[in-house]
Amino acid sequence: MPHSTAQEKSMKKTIAQIYNKVNQEMYGLGVRKQKIEVLEDKIIIFGLHKRVQALHAIGQKHPELTLSVDYTLIQEFKERLKKELESQLNLKVKTILKDFDPKSEEAVAVIYLTEKQ
Repeated sequence: MPHSTAQEKSMKKTIAQIYNKVNQEMYGLGVRKQKIEVLEDKIIIFGLHKRVQALHAIGQKHPELTLSVDYTLIQEFKERLKKELESQLNLKVKTILKDFDPKSEEAVAVIYLTEKQ
């Protein structure tokens, strides 16, 4: 990770833009709020999302189906986010862990980097 505060702030801004872009591409919606923390070789993104209305409607009658769809969408999101972070910021991403709570619309993504950047 960059050591200077200005560099880290710039990187956080770019990460926020990338995260929001991927979210818009996948869900047609931007992130309502997000906060990014950098801890050595990890990046944590806290986000407040807007649930896609179609998934909300399906979830009321078929909660088991929305669990499966949510899982699949999260996997695709992580793949796209990793690709964008690696290509735009030249980060070496080891893995991304992500979870989303449909009731609160809160999400968190933890990005593990392969080495100190």
